[in-house]
Amino acid sequence: MTLPTTTKALTLREGGYAAGPMAAVPESMGAHVQLGDMPLPALKPGQVLIQVIMAPVNPSDLFFVQGSYGQPRVQGNAAGFEGVGRVLASGGGKTADALIGARVAFLGTVTGTWAAHAVSDAALCIPLRDDLRDADGAALIVNPLTAVALLERVREAGSDAFILNAAGSQLGRLILGLARDQGLKALAVIRRDRDAQALRDLGAGEVLVSSAPDFTAQAGAAIKAHKPRVLLDAVGDQVTADLFFAMPSGAQWVIYGKMSDEAPKLDQLGQLIFMNKRAEGFWLSRWLPAAPPDRRQAVIEDVQARFASGKWETRVAATLTLEQAVDGILPAMADSAGKVMLTP
Repeated sequence: MTLPTTTKALTLREGGYAAGPMAAVPESMGAHVQLGDMPLPALKPGQVLIQVIMAPVNPSDLFFVQGSYGQPRVQGNAAGFEGVGRVLASGGGKTADALIGARVAFLGTVTGTWAAHAVSDAALCIPLRDDLRDADGAALIVNPLTAVALLERVREAGSDAFILNAAGSQLGRLILGLARDQGLKALAVIRRDRDAQALRDLGAGEVLVSSAPDFTAQAGAAIKAHKPRVLLDAVGDQVTADLFFAMPSGAQWVIYGKMSDEAPKLDQLGQLIFMNKRAEGFWLSRWLPAAPPDRRQAVIEDVQARFASGKWETRVAATLTLEQAVDGILPAMADSAGKVMLTP
């Protein structure tokens, strides 16, 4: 089989980091990525060439293409952090050779996933069960593994209750279902009440709507009743900061995203001293390699089983070709009804 040396891809217009902070959602995708042909690097030992089937657009992707994520852009390389595809070739090595022909979930560690072909490290490719949908395989790594890791933080804190904002997102829904099965109670925070009943059905203990006129009183009563010790934060706005300062002694603010452009006012920092509270960041890229191999394998098997059984599902708002993506990603994401998927 003749292997491709170039591939169609959405490539980054700029390299490095942005000069200043960027919005959670760019004004235009075309300012940051463009469709074109990208050369594929020669495979090194431990690497594989993958024919991409589908790749999601995650909030972290939007920060990355703007240059405001935790790793620098490489100009001319494809964007996209994760995807699903079939391994076409190996650069050598036992792990890489064993993947040839397999359908895998993978991280775009060498070239990004918003492309017809990608090069990835075999160690970060996950062979998929035959009964797993491509959409679930495409989004198998970033959100599901983050859900597992964040709920580990909740259990380690010794609390059976926690606060979760952006609860109606794909990741939020995964967390709610897993928390229910683990006997944990989520106080789910959303901006609009249209998803409230759906989140209760998924297992939310209480649903708090931040736009409601009585939100502060409702949140205060829920915190007093359930005494949550962990706040899982994907937003980083003033509402979130106020919730944290309303939580009891020993509370932990775990920040794993920054969907809001707002800079919250932190006017009660004395609580970190006198109430033993703390704020910390979480990044899957650090958690994943640090997890023991047997723990990582057990989590991956459990995640696949949850999707295959229907306990978890990747909601797809739209599926776009690479040709449609530059103009279509942002309008398709505007309603927040699920993931936008890209296909070659």
